[in-house]
Amino acid sequence: MMFSGFFRVGVWQNFFRAWRGGYSGNLEGEGFTLGGVYVIGAGKQGVLLEHREKEFGDKVSLPSVLEAAEKIKPQAS
Repeated sequence: MMFSGFFRVGVWQNFFRAWRGGYSGNLEGEGFTLGGVYVIGAGKQGVLLEHREKEFGDKVSLPSVLEAAEKIKPQAS
């Protein structure tokens, strides 16, 4: 996303939401890598949830993560 990410309205909305919420990070690191969350089931279940950031500050829904985690079935030994 490089510098074009700083010109997106959603990025600034996410920044101000975090700032108002009291988030204070150390701002170290490269800062240009978007993150993601995967919930992977045991054995052949595969990926139960995939969330990739589309812009800086894009958050995954916690209820979605919990729902996907509840679907993980123990692997038979």
